[in-house]
Amino acid sequence: MTTPRLRIAVQKSGRLADRSLELIAGAGLRVLKGVNELLYRIENQPIDLLRVRDDDIPTFVADGVAELGIVGYNVLAEHFPDADLESQIVQRLGFGKCTLKIAVPNDAVYEGPQSLEGKRIATSYPNILGKWLKNNGVNATIVEMRGAVEVAPRMKIAHAICDLVSTGATLEANGMKATDLVLSSEAVLIKAPHAPPADLEHIYDMVVHRFDGVTASNGAKYVMLNAPREHLDEIIRLIPGADAPTIMPLAGRDDAVAVHAVCQENVFWDTLDKLKSAGASAILVLPIEKMMR
Repeated sequence: MTTPRLRIAVQKSGRLADRSLELIAGAGLRVLKGVNELLYRIENQPIDLLRVRDDDIPTFVADGVAELGIVGYNVLAEHFPDADLESQIVQRLGFGKCTLKIAVPNDAVYEGPQSLEGKRIATSYPNILGKWLKNNGVNATIVEMRGAVEVAPRMKIAHAICDLVSTGATLEANGMKATDLVLSSEAVLIKAPHAPPADLEHIYDMVVHRFDGVTASNGAKYVMLNAPREHLDEIIRLIPGADAPTIMPLAGRDDAVAVHAVCQENVFWDTLDKLKSAGASAILVLPIEKMMR
């Protein structure tokens, strides 16, 4: 009898491919490369990775070919412009962050969306752009391109573009400037519309919980310090992103306690200086490798 296997669709190559595999490895799933590049197997769990084009991931998951998928929110929004996307998203994964923005030549006068009225705008995201233009009451012509969108104004194909921006270096190199934000994006874990088969539910839940643990531990720090009781409230307020820190008595001391906290935000040196000034001592900041919430 063949053992049922959970299927996760991931990007074969591109911006999110390596980070998706890092997430999977971080969740303790050992990836075995298959005889071809389209299918990888998980050695220690009944899971297959379907490695496909990013544009195909929403379809694979929506059609139930894969129970889960890792894809950019921008791809999901472009593929299903009128759908309730939040109902499809299991988790926001915190990597692959970028923005979809309007960009115009440096010498162009831009005073908001109305500056695009009657203009031509090149993009690889016609559905997202079309929705944004409609919401802003702008009538413009969308020129769909599959690549090198940033050269469209220079080639006289369009007056402006709508494209993904991370560092802005590509725009700068092409004499353009980013203006209005159209969409904020990051990698998301999406699910099929129907629940997984009963014999795969425990694997499905395990994957979701482990991914959540990996995501939660990214950038998180474990802070330990000693605090005088009289300044405890002030010190707790200074610990960034801490939720209900653990307070423990110190052996042989009634005037101070030990404080342990998980910080979901960066702990900078100036924060440590403020904690020290408030009376904290023996301050330790440790990275968190794994965390289960």
